Amino acid sequence: MAGHSQFKNIMYRKGAQDKKRSKLFSKLAKEITVAAKMGLPDPDYNPRLRAAIQDARAENMPRDNIERAVKKSADQGGENYEEVRYEGFGPGGVGVIVESLTDNRNRTASSVRSLFTKNGGNLGETGSVSFMFSRLGRIEYAPEVASADAMIEAAIDAGADDCQSSEEAHELFCAPDSLHEVARALEAKFGEPRSAKIVWKPQNSIEVDDEKAETLIKLLEALDDDDDVQQVYSNFELSDSMMEKIST
Repeated sequence: MAGHSQFKNIMYRKGAQDKKRSKLFSKLAKEITVAAKMGLPDPDYNPRLRAAIQDARAENMPRDNIERAVKKSADQGGENYEEVRYEGFGPGGVGVIVESLTDNRNRTASSVRSLFTKNGGNLGETGSVSFMFSRLGRIEYAPEVASADAMIEAAIDAGADDCQSSEEAHELFCAPDSLHEVARALEAKFGEPRSAKIVWKPQNSIEVDDEKAETLIKLLEALDDDDDVQQVYSNFELSDSMMEKIST
C-alpha cells in the first residue's frame, strides 16, 4: 500500500495545523455518527462504530467530541448521509478512489469532478479503478508493540491473511468480514490498535515522475480537503527525492 501509506504520512505532518485538525475531527465525527446510526450506539456491538472511535482516539480527538458524535446519531431530523464512492485517474495514470459521506450527491459529485479536472486528472466510471485494488480489513499497531516475528505469529493465530512490519507500523490484513474478529483477537494480546478499518489496498503501484508528482499531490490534497470526502486511496509510488521534497 505504498502510495496510500506515503500520502497518509504526508497528511499527518501537515495535519498539525489547527485548520486541518478541525476538519479532520469533523470528518471523524461524521463517521462516528453515521456508524452509530446504522447500528447500535454501543461500540461493543457495532464493529463499524468501534473502528470509527479507534480512529478518532488515534488522532487524539477529545472524548467529549466522540460522545457528542455518538449522541447525535439519535437526533431526530438530523442529516442523513449517504456513502458514495468515486473512481478516477490522476496525473501519470494513477488510480484514485474517493470515499465520501454526503447529504447531497449532486454537490459532492460536482465538487469531486471539478477537483479532478483542475488538478490534471479525470473522473471515471464506477469500477474503472477499483479492480486494481483489493478490498481488505486493515489493522495497524505501533512498531514498539511487538517484534515483527511476534506480530506475524499473532496475526496467524488471529486469522489474518498478511502482516507487513516496518519502522513506522505493523500492518495486518484480513478479509473485510473477518475484521472485527481478527481485531478482537489481536486486541486481547496487544491492546487497542491504532486503527482497524476496511480499506482499498493497491495490488500494484505505479511510478510517477517528479514533474507529474507535484500535480498529483495537489489533487490528492484537494480531494482530502473536501468536506464530503472521508478517505482517498491511490496506487502511486514516488522517488525518494520527491518524497523528501513534499514532506518538508
